[in-house]
Amino acid sequence: MRKFIFVFMVFLMLPIAAGADVPNEPAILVEDGMTQPVFSKEEAIVERVFIETEVDSDGDGENDRIRADLIRPKETEEGLKVPVIYEMSPYRAGLNPIDFHDVDVELNPIHPDSYDGKPFAGDLSGYYDDYFLPRGYAVILAESIGSGMSNGCPTTGDMQEILATKSVIDWLNGRATAYDENGEEIFADWSTGKVGMTGVSYNGTLPNGLATTGVEGLETIVPIGAISSWYDYYRSNGAVIAPGGYQGEDADSLARAVLTRDNPELCSDLMDQIEADQDRITGDYNDFWDERNYLNNVEDIHASVFVVHGLNDWNVKTEQFAQWWEELENNDVPRKLWLHQHGHSSPYSFRNAEWLTTLNKWFDYWLYDIDNGIMDEPMVDIQNADRNWSTENAWPHNEVQESTLYLTSESTNKGNLSHRPVIDKQVSQDIIDDSSIRAQELTQQPMINMENRQVYVTRELTDTYRISGTPKISINASIDEPVANLTALLVDYAPEGSSRIITRGWIDPQNLHSDSQSEALTAHQSYTFMWNMQPTDYEVKEGHRIGLVIISSDYDYTIRPKPGTVISIFPEQSYLSLPLVGDITQEPTSVKEIKKLIDYYEQQEAISSSITVRQLQTHLTAVERYEKEGSADKIRKHLAGFKLLLDYYSEHMTKEVFDILNHDVDVLLDKRY
Repeated sequence: MRKFIFVFMVFLMLPIAAGADVPNEPAILVEDGMTQPVFSKEEAIVERVFIETEVDSDGDGENDRIRADLIRPKETEEGLKVPVIYEMSPYRAGLNPIDFHDVDVELNPIHPDSYDGKPFAGDLSGYYDDYFLPRGYAVILAESIGSGMSNGCPTTGDMQEILATKSVIDWLNGRATAYDENGEEIFADWSTGKVGMTGVSYNGTLPNGLATTGVEGLETIVPIGAISSWYDYYRSNGAVIAPGGYQGEDADSLARAVLTRDNPELCSDLMDQIEADQDRITGDYNDFWDERNYLNNVEDIHASVFVVHGLNDWNVKTEQFAQWWEELENNDVPRKLWLHQHGHSSPYSFRNAEWLTTLNKWFDYWLYDIDNGIMDEPMVDIQNADRNWSTENAWPHNEVQESTLYLTSESTNKGNLSHRPVIDKQVSQDIIDDSSIRAQELTQQPMINMENRQVYVTRELTDTYRISGTPKISINASIDEPVANLTALLVDYAPEGSSRIITRGWIDPQNLHSDSQSEALTAHQSYTFMWNMQPTDYEVKEGHRIGLVIISSDYDYTIRPKPGTVISIFPEQSYLSLPLVGDITQEPTSVKEIKKLIDYYEQQEAISSSITVRQLQTHLTAVERYEKEGSADKIRKHLAGFKLLLDYYSEHMTKEVFDILNHDVDVLLDKRY
């Protein structure tokens, strides 16, 4: 393919005297829609500046200053103006030892008359400079307030941290003041004022928060494994939840870990205040968490957003990108999404060439206005389980449909997932909490009785189904104590017996109506608890089974109380909702399940005639006899006769019942007999 080379000239922005010769304008080189390496890193200008912010987080009466190290092409001294790639981080000076909270403690029951909680009312080396400086970019790496050579105090993502992050962009656009190490004021007259922010984890979270301020000059952000709501990082549906691998961490312990400035004792009172305000007692959403919820202000974003996240990231869990992506779509923010099969990491570590090419084009488009077609490409790049990549136009997949699987009981300790509801209000199934047993152990051997779990599985699938989005669960249950943990595990059971946890989700049952208000529960009284699992994109293969495992405490994520609490589940009043690509209602059913369905519809008065019920059930009982004999011809003949009966008695049932029963018989005929 013939290469197209375009030289993009960046002219001096200084007045030129009349009649003076125009100097040679330094230039960037654009080839195939991408800036090319033409500037020398060895000759680059390296500076350290201290930028004055608009916040006083340590309360010393003076605005905080943050340290920022920058590198820019030598040609900026000759009049070249360049955009900036900027990363803010609280980690550059390392971490203090993390003071984890004890999680082997009892849960806190809420009493109706005693609740007093408040409801919701330095190093420049790296690929940024190695790759992007030769292509005509400056790179700024700054230290967040309270860390390293910046003063102030870390505040775990609140508006003070965001406004301190904003000061760098303000300085680049002439709206803030900066000083060198000698106290002399220094100016960014080499900057075009256009900035792209990026970073992984906390370093990617600060761009999310900053974008919601709508600050002028921030053209694009590339958050990688980033947080969109700090509540959902440390809590879930009212439950106190750990980031994966960091049991007992919370907002206060993170703030203390990154408090690496001189004289950290100046921040002691603030650290104690964060510990109190985060409320590990109730786990409720409150004003502390609301200030750290960037979803509140997505409508104010003026920058484009390139979201990158690992589908197996259990530190910054997938809910963080999914809810952010949804709000970006709702507010028509220009956007792009990469989803990969790794954990809490950057694509630079496993897809280096493609990542740098895509990032190059993205920054070129938004910071140099180069029309390279990046925004005409499919919006979503997703890595499949086989590690191959594909492109799509939306996430979740645009053909996804919510599919309901109903919990059904075979006995007091076995259950199934069915695409049709059945009714048996007499059966309850118990779980005895034991927080010392890890979830991976509790998902093994689904046919074996274990008192610490209940397992519900589909039959072996006759097709492959893709789960794309957020699974949700509704469980009717009672608890023999006023407080407990509830955990749902979605599991892929392979034919050879292995199992893999696809995703999981948690709830504090005391938050059954609201994340922001716990309420007292009555022991042994049944309630309906509804909660979401972590979003996922996962393919369950033909021949596998989808399993739902309900446990109480989750060793690696929840508070771990003493064992013994009993949770009684009523499966026939419970269901699992899956975002599926593919129609799971086409899975083969059984005559027995159709008979149960007829009983259910009779009790719901969706079949109005007892004679109709008796005739239909008698006919299906005959089919069951032929099933035992293995007589396929007779089965097909009598199922065809059953469809004639349905036509004959159709006026005695609702149209929905008529359609469902016909559908299930057709599936039996097409896929089983």
